[in-house]
Amino acid sequence: MKPANKSSGHILPDVSARGLKIIFCGSAASSISAREKAYYASTSNKFWTTIFDIGLTPQLLLPQDYSMLLDFGIGLTDIAKTIHGSDQSIPKDADDPDRLHKMIIEMQPAVIAFVGKRAAKVFFSSKFKKKTVNYGLQKECIGRTALYALPSPSSLAKRYWDLNPWQELANFINEPSTK
Repeated sequence: MKPANKSSGHILPDVSARGLKIIFCGSAASSISAREKAYYASTSNKFWTTIFDIGLTPQLLLPQDYSMLLDFGIGLTDIAKTIHGSDQSIPKDADDPDRLHKMIIEMQPAVIAFVGKRAAKVFFSSKFKKKTVNYGLQKECIGRTALYALPSPSSLAKRYWDLNPWQELANFINEPSTK
């Protein structure tokens, strides 16, 4: 296992604005994303094709176009902002669930969707003392913000890949009551 690399600042800037439909929250930038300065930059990562295939974006975006997501009511962040590497290499002290919680309260998105179980587990353990997180819509919420857990689109997590929770998320987002 390759150790994660720490930075003094955020590896990637948050893509956020008040009242978005959704903010996707990953664990941390991958080494490729850190090098490319773009979210989900690995060519083997399914994030960009998935959000297009499920109808969250009207066109297929490239990783370097990540700031365009705001035009579609979508934001991006990570639970560990000052480190990059694989989930297994991220030390617990790099996670900042309090920062994410403050972001949710301030930005009030309709949904926070955790991309992969690691980020969800860190957040739910810290904020709700919950040890287990299943994929899909969670019973917990923060104000009006619904919380979702999604399978990771990373090729490193391909054995857990399932498009269904992603499609359920898109259907939930497009319901009139969540707009």
